[in-house]
Order: sequence, then C-alpha cells, then structure tokens
Amino acid sequence: LVSTHGFPGDYNHEDVGFLSTSRDLAQLPLHSCINVVTGKMVSINRKSKHIRVSGGRKVPYDHLILCTGLQHRTGPVPSNLFTLNDLYDCMAARRWLCANFVELEDKAIVYGNNIDVYTTVETLLGLGVHGSRIHLVLPPPEPGVSCFGDPAVEEAVATAMEKAEVQVHRNCLLAQMNNGEHPDLLTSASFTTDSEPLHLQCVFINLSNKGVDYDAFTSINNSFLVFDSRLVINAAFHTSDSAVCGAGPLTKFSRCYHTDEWSHAHFNSKEVGRDLAAAMLPLFDPTLDPADDPPPETDRLVPLYKQAKIRGKLPGGYNYLHVTKPSDRGIVTGRVETGNYFCLHLDCFELVETLTCLSLKPLPVSNYLTLYGKHQQLLGQLLSRYNQALIHDLYFFRQSCCLAVYHDRFSDFEQELQQITSTTLKTRAAVRSSAVKYLTYNRNLLPMFACPGQL
Repeated sequence: LVSTHGFPGDYNHEDVGFLSTSRDLAQLPLHSCINVVTGKMVSINRKSKHIRVSGGRKVPYDHLILCTGLQHRTGPVPSNLFTLNDLYDCMAARRWLCANFVELEDKAIVYGNNIDVYTTVETLLGLGVHGSRIHLVLPPPEPGVSCFGDPAVEEAVATAMEKAEVQVHRNCLLAQMNNGEHPDLLTSASFTTDSEPLHLQCVFINLSNKGVDYDAFTSINNSFLVFDSRLVINAAFHTSDSAVCGAGPLTKFSRCYHTDEWSHAHFNSKEVGRDLAAAMLPLFDPTLDPADDPPPETDRLVPLYKQAKIRGKLPGGYNYLHVTKPSDRGIVTGRVETGNYFCLHLDCFELVETLTCLSLKPLPVSNYLTLYGKHQQLLGQLLSRYNQALIHDLYFFRQSCCLAVYHDRFSDFEQELQQITSTTLKTRAAVRSSAVKYLTYNRNLLPMFACPGQL
C-alpha cells in the first residue's frame, strides 16, 4: 500500500472521520499482512514494472492498482489554507483550528459547492466557532445540480445556517488571495460576484476545484496509459496495460461503452473496492475454483452498483443520509422542523429507489443502506399500511423486527430463494424451509425471531 500519509491511524474525534470510522479501520486486519510505503507515486516504469515514490524509493510490482481518487487542488499553500482530501488533512486542520483560531475573533471562509462545505460548516460550529465568523462562499452551481436530493432538506439546512448566523454568499468565484501577494499566512480573499466584488479577511478552507492530482497525472501520462480527463478502464478494471488496473473517481469507462455519464465517481467506494478485490483475488489464490466464463456480451456492459454514496452531518445538528434513483411514488413521515424527516420513494416495481433521512438523532446508517432496492412487501407491506394510515413514522425501521433484513448474510438468503423459485414449482415449502434455516443459522444475532421448537 503506497499512501501519502501511510495507513490511517486512530482518531478520537468523529468530525475528522473520512470515508471510514476509526472502528471500521480497527476491524480490518491489514497491519499484519500488508507492507505500507509512506510516500507519493511520482512515476511508473511499465517496462521494469516498478513505481517511484517521493524520496526516490523504487517499489516493484506484478500488478499495479491505481486508486488515487480526486483531490481539491490549489497552488502554493499558506499555513492557514486547508484542503481536506484525506484523514490526515482533516486531523491537521482540526489541530490548527483548535490551537490558532477557535478562541480568536478571526473569520473563516468555506469555499465550494458540494455537501462537503455543509459538513465543514457544521464541524466549525461544533468546535465552538460562532456562526457570524463563518462565511460560506458558493460558486455558481451547475444547471440542474443540487447538493441535496430533497428541497425540504435544502430548506432545513438554509434555515439552520440562518439561525446560526452563518454568512452565505452565492454565485461567487475566487479571484485572488492576499491581493495577489504570496506571504505564508493567508489574510484575505477576493471573489467576483453578480454585483460588487466580495473581499474577506479570513482563514480559508478550499473544497472546490476537485481533480486528478498532478503527480498522479504525470505518472500516468508519461507511462503512456490511456488518459482521457481520467484514467480509462474497461468493465473489469483493466487499463490499456493488463498489469495495471484502476478504480474509483480517478477512472472513467472507455468511450466504447457509450456511457460517459457513468463512472466509479458516482458509486459507493467500498462497494467498488469489494468488486475490484473479487476481480483480483483469482490472480493470487490458486485454491479458488475457476469461475465460469461470463457471456461474451457482458464485456460490453459497465458493472452495476447498488449501495449509497452520500451521508454526512449538516448544520443544525442534522444527520443526513440520501440514497436515490429518480422515482415519483413517495412515502413521507415526520417533519424537518422536528428533526425526524424520513422520505422513501418506490419505483414502478415497488422497490425502494430513494431514501432521504434528516434526523437530530444518530442514524443506523449501515442498516438503512440495506433498504435500497428492497421490495415494499419485504418491509412489512409498507405501501398498503401507509395508504391505510397505519404508519406514522418510518423510523420504525429501527425496530428489532427489521434486523433480519439488515443482516450481512441476508443477500445470500435472497439469492438462495431466487434459485429455488426459478427451478421448481413447489416453492412454498422450500421457501419456508430456507427461511427457517436462515433464522436458525443466524440465531445468535437474530434472537428476536422464533424458530421451530420454541413455541
């Protein structure tokens, strides 16, 4: 593992969490089985099969997997200008702010136009910075693009920031810093607006201009891998070199798929990572049974991913979760004002295709993510009960009766049922038998369900 700051360590503050929590990382037994190289890739030698990292060290490879992602890019960085690209950046920014900013009266600029700017504002408020000291500067949005998939959420966040006295400036573009000079400490920033130019004295947190890291780009380009604004891969993660794979927001699918609007950047990084690991495992484990050759047409299709991508903590103390695919059949309970808003949409097949939560209480995120793609009948005849006004709060999904659906082996159980129903006409007894086996086998984690012999 070649990483700019090495393997992420423990941290004690939830607000610096980045992609994975400290608990998630502790459950991965990686320290004992991988070599960690602290540094940054600066070149790739495909002929000799090695990369060179910052500091000059050569790291040989048999297979190279490029997952550098995208970074918020800046020029020369003053000590009080922060770009939050990874856990190390978040921890460094938190330490500096607590030591040099929180107790003073200086102002902070948060610049960008994505959900990250709102979670950053909430973190600053949580550190004790008064809202009047925070300036949220938003560049012009792309047409038809919103940070939030629900107008009610957008309105709630705007109301919370207004109540906290956060200063919001819209349609602004960064023009210059420090009046064009380059001292180490950033003291001011100027923006063009729809009317008068905006000039602010500040600490600056930049969350705009996200793209491929310069060193990663030069390494890829100079090694003659195909690069078309992103590293070009096929559906099996391969680049133009069979020994080099890529995944994540760094990549895009080849134009031969005719799917420019689809890329790994739109999907859950953990799900893409698991798919990549499954594709690479046969190269390293000779004990695996050879997989059946896929149908020839599948190499012309991009893979499908199902898990959610966006969640965070927003101004007002709201815990936000959004899982979506466009649909028009909505089930809504609770209100934004009371901090228990829950919106769920079904598609034409009555499958869950949009889920939006805005709660003042912590959310069981991993559980709610499993609701995506589930049929409403599996969720206790959800639609008919809602139409009969029997459901007043969708947060009933917290109840223990739903835990069987959240179990990590439930997807295996679903696949087993699909095989049964597609191969035999006498399905009812077989389905019942499989359900009993599933609950019995997982009885230690699902004790709330009765098994044969208990009643």
